[in-house]
Amino acid sequence: MNKRVAIEIPEAMYRLLGRYADLHGFDTDAYAAQVLHKHLEDLHDIAIVEAHLEEVRNGNSRTYTMEELEKELGLDD
Repeated sequence: MNKRVAIEIPEAMYRLLGRYADLHGFDTDAYAAQVLHKHLEDLHDIAIVEAHLEEVRNGNSRTYTMEELEKELGLDD
């Protein structure tokens, strides 16, 4: 079930949002929802990467060079 959220934004931002929505063939509400969804996905991805980076920094995980990866996968010929 969809839920409605109301936000207050400056007029200039609203005009810009409308221009981008028109450019991509969406109405303003649909475009705002799409942009918010993409941003939330990006935040989720960033959190995963930061958690992995912390594991590497703490010595609980390691990285591999491209050469090591190619050798491991048998692509080094």
